[in-house]
Amino acid sequence: MSAKTPQSAPTTPSRYTGTDFSVSFAGLRFKNPVIAASGTFGYGVEFEDIVSLDRLGGFVVKGLSREPMPGNPPPRMFETSAGMLNSIGLQNIGARAFIDEKLPILQKKKNIEVIANVFGYTTKDYEETIKILNEGEGIAAYELNVSCPNTRHGGIAFGADPTLLEEVVYCAKNVSRRPLIVKLSPNVTSIPRMARAAESAGADAISLVNTFVAMAIDAETRKPRISNIVAGLSGPAIKPIALRMVYEAAHSVDIPVIGMGGITTGQDVIEFMLAGAAAVQVGTANYFDPCATERIVSDVERWCIEHRVKAINDLTGALETEK
Repeated sequence: MSAKTPQSAPTTPSRYTGTDFSVSFAGLRFKNPVIAASGTFGYGVEFEDIVSLDRLGGFVVKGLSREPMPGNPPPRMFETSAGMLNSIGLQNIGARAFIDEKLPILQKKKNIEVIANVFGYTTKDYEETIKILNEGEGIAAYELNVSCPNTRHGGIAFGADPTLLEEVVYCAKNVSRRPLIVKLSPNVTSIPRMARAAESAGADAISLVNTFVAMAIDAETRKPRISNIVAGLSGPAIKPIALRMVYEAAHSVDIPVIGMGGITTGQDVIEFMLAGAAAVQVGTANYFDPCATERIVSDVERWCIEHRVKAINDLTGALETEK
């Protein structure tokens, strides 16, 4: 099965003549395919004095749960040679506080798509969190983080078992008033299988990859670098694996795919789109360069103009594999 190219978006005039940078998928329209990833962009408002938010296609707010969560104790971040480990523990203010305190500020921002990342430890957690968020105005879609352990099924992650994945996606979709994007874990034996499970349960799109389970040790103290012992690896180190998984997923389902994993340049964006991504998310790059997303948008625009690309969504799935 070939990757599905997203339906063409209405042509939007760009400050660079000759190229349409807009993309559309899952009933959503983005001015360009560059989206800031969850967990690396706060609630968006923290970056408004650093980044021109209206230059981005959109952003995903950090993971929201039914109740506020304090996260894991430090140390919970560690820089690696080609990326970073983090075990923040999904610290957040809770869905209700997000609607009351953050969303009113975001509603004043024009021409920017806001996606709410949602997580939980039981299916009911996901349902209740989405029900709360349904009350808010100005949220374009939900992104389901399925890398969390299911406390009612022995701690196995929702995204590691196709049956559990189908259950949580189906239940979340049933209560959602907005498009549902499912963020897949890479810590599985078959990405195509999990992508198909999400699709069959009603997902409007999938995003991948989340972080890889990894660890670091301090040889001098003989102790782990992270208090939780294991953590999620992200950054340039995972890009080649993420690219392969995006390619596999895009060729396994008919719903749109959002690619992520080690994106730091405009050319990285192009590579993920050629592999089958309708759009991308930029994560770890925001830590070492708070202006990374805006810079990458400019990189993408220049690349497309230099290569005389008429519509950027024509690149989705356009990888040439025949000799």
